[in-house]
Amino acid sequence: MASTFSFDVVSDFDHQELVNAIDQTIREIKSRYDLKDTQTTVELGEDVITINTNGDLTLEAVTTLLQTKAAKRNLSLKIFDYGKVESASGNRVRQEIKLKKGISQEVAKQISKLIRDEFSKIQASIQGDAVRVIAKSKDDLQAVIQRLKQEDFPMALQFTNYR
Repeated sequence: MASTFSFDVVSDFDHQELVNAIDQTIREIKSRYDLKDTQTTVELGEDVITINTNGDLTLEAVTTLLQTKAAKRNLSLKIFDYGKVESASGNRVRQEIKLKKGISQEVAKQISKLIRDEFSKIQASIQGDAVRVIAKSKDDLQAVIQRLKQEDFPMALQFTNYR
């Protein structure tokens, strides 16, 4: 009886780690001398982060701070989709950062085409916002994972449900 092995290619992030990164960012904003009196707010919504501050330089400092805290918590910076900077009331600026989750259909097609072209014995099927990869050998699956890690996709990829 020939058994098959599989894994899913997904694009997701640890929500609690993101909450912790934002909390650390807010704490540092309150304690840093150059950011202390700017009345900067960083709010996490369902799928968006809103930064409200008093100028472009402060906004740049806060986004850099957020990226640093996220990277330290093993969150990929590809989950952040920066919106345009809008002016808010009273000479303030606001920026929304959308959080990217799931693999789009175009990228899923690219992934399955890459697997079909380079690995003849392996099947890839698109399942919603994930790609399921099936093979008879675990070594083949490891090769696919290594190959996908070499590509530069517009989102962070994780490999789950490895069986």
